Amino acid sequence: MNEPNQVQKQVDAVYRSESRRVFATLIRLLGDFELAEEALHEAFAVAIEQWPRDGTPANPRAWLVSVGRFRAIDTIRRRTRFDASLAELAERINTAEPDVKADEDVEDDRLRLIFTCCHPSLPQEAQVALTLREVCGLKTEEIASAFLVAPPTLAQRIVRAKAKIRAAGIPYQVPSMEDLPDRLDTVLQVIYLVFNEGYAASSGPSLTRADLSGEAIRLGRLVMELLPNPEVLGLLALMLLQESRRAARTSPQGDLILLADQDRSLWNQAQIAEGRSLVEQALSSQQVGPYSIQAAIAAVHSSAPTPAATDWAQIVGLYSLLVQIEPSPVVQLNRAVAVAMRDGPQAGLQLLDQILAEGGLADYHLAHAARADLCRRLGETAEAKASYQRALELVKQEPERRFLEGRLRELV
Repeated sequence: MNEPNQVQKQVDAVYRSESRRVFATLIRLLGDFELAEEALHEAFAVAIEQWPRDGTPANPRAWLVSVGRFRAIDTIRRRTRFDASLAELAERINTAEPDVKADEDVEDDRLRLIFTCCHPSLPQEAQVALTLREVCGLKTEEIASAFLVAPPTLAQRIVRAKAKIRAAGIPYQVPSMEDLPDRLDTVLQVIYLVFNEGYAASSGPSLTRADLSGEAIRLGRLVMELLPNPEVLGLLALMLLQESRRAARTSPQGDLILLADQDRSLWNQAQIAEGRSLVEQALSSQQVGPYSIQAAIAAVHSSAPTPAATDWAQIVGLYSLLVQIEPSPVVQLNRAVAVAMRDGPQAGLQLLDQILAEGGLADYHLAHAARADLCRRLGETAEAKASYQRALELVKQEPERRFLEGRLRELV
């Protein structure tokens, strides 16, 4: 017989490492999110009761799936007293082959779950919430806090998403090879949305949310292990290279520090090395996509020992390629800033004013902040003040607001 405290620690450790895998397999077997969640918790409750007496099983994951499955069958059979149609479901689950012995089968279940949560028929905000809740295991309150949404509102998004999955018969499966490229794009978009909210929060008192960017990187690693597509490698590389600068991006007081002013000795060299290696793998595939190009740009920045040593010509070239592959006003803005660094602020300002004249970034505070900086460097103080004021009207994040106010005070 094991000591209760020791067994409790073992159960907790198994929960942290295996619960989402067990949950993914239970969804495959039971075909229902809520029933699988209930079965998961019941299985761990039985583990806490039995493992001190009988010992920890050799394969805890398979044991938990088996117990959860049988508990779900019992639950369904109890409900057949009120709904006879559930009897057939209970029999189907009872005769289904659990098949949880091979790791690759379990990981396939996790991949199925990711694609289900990121199904394109679901609204994007629901995809993000469902992925963080069901794949990562974050609590509803944690997700709501990260995205500055009331917990009941976030909970309703998840409930509606699950209801739509049931009502629309969204399949719990990895898409066919024919559908995979489009569906994978959706999965990568969701992961990058989560990362961006962690890397640069859209609003609120803090510049970053390390927990969210950490979850996004964990998701990226999971998808890479299950589906090592070049763009998956590119996205993971991009996230690692951007995350490597976290410690240098803010002062101890939480104030924003621009890339050019960062203490590069604080950059995480392990993340940079891994990111660069992934970039090389992604680019060597000859299947270059937007995440791989963005990762290549981040790799150029990471290789510069000082701001002055940055290869801006290479960065402009990469942004020019990115504009061709994924034309968007934000990409054009980033290219204009790079051109300003290569050819001088006047060249960058000319491009930026063209972009703003087209109207796509009229309400984007970073576009006006970039314009203000270029005007400041050119000595056009009145223009710089006006652009800083416009950026301040639009900004929602406190560290960025303080930074812009500081720049404006310098001009005054």
